[in-house]
Amino acid sequence: MTQQVIHPMVKLQRNVQSLIESNIIKPSDSIWKIALLYGNEWQHWKQELLDFGFSMQDPISELLAVEAWDEE
Repeated sequence: MTQQVIHPMVKLQRNVQSLIESNIIKPSDSIWKIALLYGNEWQHWKQELLDFGFSMQDPISELLAVEAWDEE
């Protein structure tokens, strides 16, 4: 039995999606707005996002549009 390991960025996407569904943030909001919700963890997530080529001004919808987080 192999257990599927969920990529950390998929978990972030799911958390962000639930925040949108709760009307806490909007898909058109900039990614930096997530920082307000992540507090101390934000530095880690910010670096991950930058490593994947996102800017903090990108809309959250772009983060949610990623279907596969392949690390080359």
